[in-house]
Amino acid sequence: MTATPEADQGLDPETRDKLLADPAVILEDRDLMRALVAAREAEIGDNVIDIRGRAMEALEGRLDRLEAQHENVIAAAYDNQSGTAVVHRAVIGLLESADLAELTDSLQADIAPLLRIETLRFVVEADPRLTALPEDVVIAPEGAVGRILTAGRRMPRGDDIILRPASPITRPIHGRTVASEALLPLDLGEGWPRALLLMGSAEEQRFMPAHGTDLLRFFGQVFRLVLLSRLRG
Repeated sequence: MTATPEADQGLDPETRDKLLADPAVILEDRDLMRALVAAREAEIGDNVIDIRGRAMEALEGRLDRLEAQHENVIAAAYDNQSGTAVVHRAVIGLLESADLAELTDSLQADIAPLLRIETLRFVVEADPRLTALPEDVVIAPEGAVGRILTAGRRMPRGDDIILRPASPITRPIHGRTVASEALLPLDLGEGWPRALLLMGSAEEQRFMPAHGTDLLRFFGQVFRLVLLSRLRG
């Protein structure tokens, strides 16, 4: 039986005319190009290597990696923008406090939800000048802040912000189970006791050592200034 011209062509005239008019349609379809390369390699056999096919596979893999990096950059930029807005709202909450009692009370009641964390505690070492502090303030014995920051490590971590998995030493301060925590040391000035802000999150990935601390540092600096003004007032 003799094959008809239409059968030899394999494509109906309408489809064939569309592809001839715009062949880029094939080039832009990864699955179709992959199928064409596979068909070509099957035709030439295993003993011949199609360099063009291999090059296309390499370029396709590179394109996939570039697209993934592009998506990661966009996601990181969105997270940074979102995090900045969250911290700005929390800072406004600090500034709106009328006195020391309202400031410390707002940390757990208002600021922690704004920051999307479970706990936010102000810890300060006992000092005779700090009398009648609000009950929300965690008053620790002398030297306790240093022990909290080091969490049993031999080498002190200095006065920089610390991001880490939750430590057993801070669990009584959090008052509940958290998975990760941020510790923001506060320099209240010469003659004042050591202090810190302690944040706790139920998410293990929320506070990790590799994360940036610029926004947390800004929040801690604002809290320090507001706290000092309330103490003097």
